[in-house]
Amino acid sequence: MIKRTVRKILGTLGNLTQSEENKQTLSSINNSIIDLNYLQVKQSDPRYSDDKRLLKYGYQVLAQTDEDGIIAEIFNRIGLTNRFFVEFGVGEGIENNTAALLFQNWQGLWIEGEPNCATSLRENLKKFITSGNLKVQESFVTEENIEKILTNQQVPNDLDLLSIDIDSFDYYVWQSITNFHPRVIVIEYNASWGPTIEWVMPRDITPSFTDHTSCFGASLKSFEKLGETNGYVLVGCNITGVNAFFVRKDLVKDMFSQPFTSENHYEPPRYNLNRRVGHPRSFNIFS
Repeated sequence: MIKRTVRKILGTLGNLTQSEENKQTLSSINNSIIDLNYLQVKQSDPRYSDDKRLLKYGYQVLAQTDEDGIIAEIFNRIGLTNRFFVEFGVGEGIENNTAALLFQNWQGLWIEGEPNCATSLRENLKKFITSGNLKVQESFVTEENIEKILTNQQVPNDLDLLSIDIDSFDYYVWQSITNFHPRVIVIEYNASWGPTIEWVMPRDITPSFTDHTSCFGASLKSFEKLGETNGYVLVGCNITGVNAFFVRKDLVKDMFSQPFTSENHYEPPRYNLNRRVGHPRSFNIFS
């Protein structure tokens, strides 16, 4: 049924000219196709009906796709403590994994190295910065400086949530964090390498944030093994194959789908499902 609907929608595209009105129509059709593809993915695999899996709980508030719902479900299972988050690689702050938490009585630290983005954060999130709920540090995160930054910013050692997304040396940064023990870690993985291959971006490569190739970060299997070494288990990935979710071993119990392996939890790259749901976002929501 879904495939027939998609074919019917696609059949109308050739009749549209490139007027502004029709561009909006094309955008609407494209979003409808994305929604249908999303439903097809969730309906086609019985894994997604498993209550212990996180995928069925995903939804979007201010994250890139379904991360908001997955994060909420993880803490629904393991509980909250200090409601403190750290996220680096936040961009302008209107599409990341912890923005929605600011509206739920959380506090945290955002670290952003791009000067224009850091300026935007300071200007558009004054309300949360002034109240003390959010700190913004303008820095590029490296394996050499991350623990110093966290210490200087007085981050709790056992913060509730750490989100890592720097599109490059994410693996080495997580590996270097030894004095802080977040209860939950969200980290971007490189789904291009599948569920079984170990691959980590070589240190001698200069990161490029514009070439959009598969040379970034690390494979899910590599993160699974690093997590095991650091005392964490892989409990799921989001539906677009972008972010992996890890929970500290002492908190897992019998609340998540086992085994905690990349073979069990891997999601392939479905970047075509990335889109903002609902009305366009505005920085006015932070006022």
